[in-house]
Amino acid sequence: MSTHPVAEVPDRLFDDEQAEARWRARFHAARVSLPDWALSAPDRTVYISNASGVWEVYAWDRATDTHRQVTDRPNGTLHATVSPDGEQVWWFADTDGDEFGTWVAEPFAGRPAGTEAGPAVLGAKAGYPAGLEIGDEVQVVGVADDDGTTVYLSRGGAEAEVIYQNEHDGGVAALSYDERLLAIAHSEHGDNRHPALRVLSVADGSTVAEKWDGKGKGLSGIAFSPVVGDSRLLVLHERRGREELLIWDVESDTEREIALDLPGEVEADWYTDGTALLVAHTHQARNTLHRYDIATGSLTTLDTPPGTIGSAHTRPDGTVEYSWSSAAEPSAVRALFSDGTDRVLLTPPGDRAPVSAPLTDAFVETENGTVHALVARPLDAPDGPLPTVFSLHGGPHAADEDRFSAYRAMWLDAGFAVVHVNYRGSTGYGSAWRDAIEGKPGLTELADVAAVHTWAVSTGLADPTRCVVNGASWGGYLALLALGTQPDLWAAGVAGVPVADYLAAYEDEMEPLRAFDRALFGGSPAELGPLYEECSPITYVAQVQAPVLVLAGENDPRCPIRQINNYLTRLAARNHPHEIYLYDAGHGSLVVAETIKQSLIEVHFALRALKLR
Repeated sequence: MSTHPVAEVPDRLFDDEQAEARWRARFHAARVSLPDWALSAPDRTVYISNASGVWEVYAWDRATDTHRQVTDRPNGTLHATVSPDGEQVWWFADTDGDEFGTWVAEPFAGRPAGTEAGPAVLGAKAGYPAGLEIGDEVQVVGVADDDGTTVYLSRGGAEAEVIYQNEHDGGVAALSYDERLLAIAHSEHGDNRHPALRVLSVADGSTVAEKWDGKGKGLSGIAFSPVVGDSRLLVLHERRGREELLIWDVESDTEREIALDLPGEVEADWYTDGTALLVAHTHQARNTLHRYDIATGSLTTLDTPPGTIGSAHTRPDGTVEYSWSSAAEPSAVRALFSDGTDRVLLTPPGDRAPVSAPLTDAFVETENGTVHALVARPLDAPDGPLPTVFSLHGGPHAADEDRFSAYRAMWLDAGFAVVHVNYRGSTGYGSAWRDAIEGKPGLTELADVAAVHTWAVSTGLADPTRCVVNGASWGGYLALLALGTQPDLWAAGVAGVPVADYLAAYEDEMEPLRAFDRALFGGSPAELGPLYEECSPITYVAQVQAPVLVLAGENDPRCPIRQINNYLTRLAARNHPHEIYLYDAGHGSLVVAETIKQSLIEVHFALRALKLR
């Protein structure tokens, strides 16, 4: 039980009824993920939606256009898929959002009354999910825990056998369409940020092929060709300093690199006949889709709106389905047909979210390279500098993009400008940019944040006396670290589910994250204790000047609660103004009402700290 000051929870943000209704409507508007379809029964699909007020799993039979809510759990359900024959829905059952659990399965049409979903793979232990592949006869589940990585394989629903086990982080990557070959990712070389690939024989678990590009160059197995007897594996590599594609014929151990004349980075998946690839291209925080013909090497751009493609896949008839949004326009699941027509595929119930302000680009030149930032101003903002929130993304291997955000729109409605910084460590800008934080994480990113802060003040966007640093997860870590190492820049700090005391966090967090930390820092705290301390927010508590708000999940396996309490106790010893909001979930909440409450707490705190109310 926390003894720290509890964050204020106001009843509302605005006196104006229309303004209050508008920001709440963006959160309440139902959203849906791109439906995942069964390979042998394409009309049977599964998606995730918040239509009930909690993110849960839904089954959609397209033949009859009927929808069924599959899960109904207090803290929601985020991971699900459908078996190839369309007969079962698989979903991951954790406890109170702690991410630790097992895969369960139930009939697509629904369970008999009074029954529960049963274990999807008999004999597989509980743990953190580390990949899943479902075939007609073979099911493969990856499990991560303190023992490392264990991969279970079940044949025909029988008791699972262990086909792979190692102390290092890894997981299931891909199962061949004929269920003969299994690709796994592993970090037996000691670096899970740059994994290697191994292909095993499903028959006996023997190694068929290996691929590793060496230190600092990761490989990701995407999917085998969707053709029976075809041993080609689509792979993401970074041999030339950015993520690109290759096709690896596993059985002949030959490969073909696919060099595309596109800036930025790419990922892809197969068209269902195996003759082409659906390529998603990322450049400057926006996406385009392309069709790559494998035989001719030709690349065709598909007609999609400007913005961000969340995910995309193809259907047997060649239709491309994708999820899309932009900063100004709320998300939609769309279908692009082979004749070039495009329409909304799946419309969730209720009203659409109100629109918001667009994002513009800022490219800030620094001695370490060009930092890309995305900037939004309130549509009705007066001229002159504004209170500004610097919203730092998590990951760190992620990036802010031109996508819709009810959260960003709320800050804009409250009168703040919003600046997103794709600092070093972000993805989408090449391997060197992503890996520049290795050896000194946190402090490296904050040098880029400071440069963008200088730009925002010098251009007249940001009021230097009213700048808020804000983020969740890795972004929360950066926010706390910024408050201690850049105290003169910030008038308030908001940190959601942060790393606050790195040494204690390492002791308590899930093993895959400990492996990530070892790769990021270059060793464990036992080997590099002073470096972990140098990069830890708790080291700089004495320098913090601005009021601090921390939001934390009591069941969080990624940024555990003890290390947050350590940090807050240090603040309390200084009688420094701080507030805490604890919630009964893990690394974030899937409950819409809880998300609204937390967002309201954050903006209200910032307005009070900046004396704007």
